[in-house]
Amino acid sequence: MKKTLFTLLIAISLTSCAELLQLANTAGTTTSALPVTEAENASGLKESLNVGIVNAVNLLGVENGFYNDALLKILLPEEAQPIIKNIRLIPGGKELVDKAVLSLNRTAEDAVKEATPIFKKAIFSMTIKDAAGILFGGENAATNYLKEKTYSDLQTAFAPKVKNSLAKPLVGDFSTTQSWNSLTSTYNKVAATPVGVVANLKPVNVNLEEYVTGKALDALFVKIAAEEKAIRENPVARISAILKRVFGQLDKK
Repeated sequence: MKKTLFTLLIAISLTSCAELLQLANTAGTTTSALPVTEAENASGLKESLNVGIVNAVNLLGVENGFYNDALLKILLPEEAQPIIKNIRLIPGGKELVDKAVLSLNRTAEDAVKEATPIFKKAIFSMTIKDAAGILFGGENAATNYLKEKTYSDLQTAFAPKVKNSLAKPLVGDFSTTQSWNSLTSTYNKVAATPVGVVANLKPVNVNLEEYVTGKALDALFVKIAAEEKAIRENPVARISAILKRVFGQLDKK
């Protein structure tokens, strides 16, 4: 009798364990099968931009991050192109141009190191009511949304970082401002000579802070867009649970 009772208890126990396991598996399946909410979409989009910013800053905020990037390398401003065209008229012109270009890129590389908290604040303070529309809106829809909504504020916040970097001696013992002033003042002196007047050379005056700020921010957005595209298309790039859940919806399209 005791043996029969003992066997019966074991059978009941095993059955209960099996049922519990089944319930647990069913619960997990049910959770993953639930539709992704708008709040989750918004969270996932913000997280993707956050990842994009960190990676973008890590790529650009190192020596030659700008200078060795053929797409994002900062060249002389459009207003300064006459210097290139008439470089033969400028004493030591090529060396001055090369130093100025290198300095512009060193400034951007230095300044973008300060970009992360500025961008993160912009991301986590924004409200995305149409999150699903952005999620399914294209390979860099979230980046474009961020740029459209925050570019002006980011420009204002980022400009002081650029100004500080322009004043640093980042190339030898010269700051970018010094290299730039050396180049433009030499050219402007030539432009004021009889030879320059005959050649119709115009003085070059550029707001260097605005120019570098714009170039640096645009480069950051290019890199952020590339990171967003990777998260959208490559499951391996989805490094968190929310990214996997939200962007996993795109795999079904």
